[in-house]
Amino acid sequence: MKVIEHIRNNKRTAFSFEILPPLKGNNIRKVYGVIDKLREFDPKYINITSHHSEDIYKVLPDGSVCRVNVRKRPGSVAIASAIQNKYGITAVPHIICKGFTKDETEYALIDLNFLGVHDLLLLRGDIKTLDISQQSAGLYHEHATDLQRQVNNFNIGIAADDSSFEANETPFSYGMACYPEKHEEAPNIESDIYYAKEKVKNGAGYLVTQMFFDNEKYYSFVDRCRLQGIDVPIIPGIKPIVFRDQLNVLPRVFRSEIPEALAREIRACATDQEAKAVGIEWATQQCKDLIARQVPSIHFYTFMATDSVYQIAREIY
Repeated sequence: MKVIEHIRNNKRTAFSFEILPPLKGNNIRKVYGVIDKLREFDPKYINITSHHSEDIYKVLPDGSVCRVNVRKRPGSVAIASAIQNKYGITAVPHIICKGFTKDETEYALIDLNFLGVHDLLLLRGDIKTLDISQQSAGLYHEHATDLQRQVNNFNIGIAADDSSFEANETPFSYGMACYPEKHEEAPNIESDIYYAKEKVKNGAGYLVTQMFFDNEKYYSFVDRCRLQGIDVPIIPGIKPIVFRDQLNVLPRVFRSEIPEALAREIRACATDQEAKAVGIEWATQQCKDLIARQVPSIHFYTFMATDSVYQIAREIY
């Protein structure tokens, strides 16, 4: 069953979460450990993040400089297939355009179709660590909407080089991202909503939000989207705070504002363990309020927060 069918057909607020592939040298047991811990709450789908490799320049003992590739992770294609086959849960690999060429994207789509994975989340991806050679407009897409166009073309049998092929029996279905507090590069929230509408108009079946800590910002964003004719499900993304330093890190990295009431509680924590307890309680109350407002699904970001998500899910599902 496709993600959008899970969302629309579920009689209660659905549970889903996102996992990060393990770094090189680790194996899939770490991924399975997260899923095994959370599967009792009946996740309707599991997202698998994707990150481009990063290059750093290392000075050698003789004074010369060499480029070293770091942070390599297994591909989301392989992990999505493994999850879907082992657990029978819909897997949703992230497909990003930054750091991946148009040809690499096409190969990923070919492999996913062969493996029976037909749900995607289409994203631009982080540009901060891109090498200049990874920003060529001829090889790489500039925006998520450009990536969306490639997937749409693939669904009807048009390849990246504009040649034709026999279209897949099962077309890809996908969601895309949205930002209740404005994307960091957007000039204003109206611009963000305009592009969210473009994503939906061109085929996105649902939208998933960046993490937020103030539900009112989410409700306001949804209301503004509805006024602009955006009628697809808008899935709230929730991440519980786990460490004290996230009080400053999360707003800086993700541009998610932390309400003063939460900030005050985190500042009063003497240890990360205390901050983790505060994060669990805050996110639990967020989720209870979202469920009371009958959101179709809640999507959890589990990176470094699996235990917290488990405790929250145990309370609300």
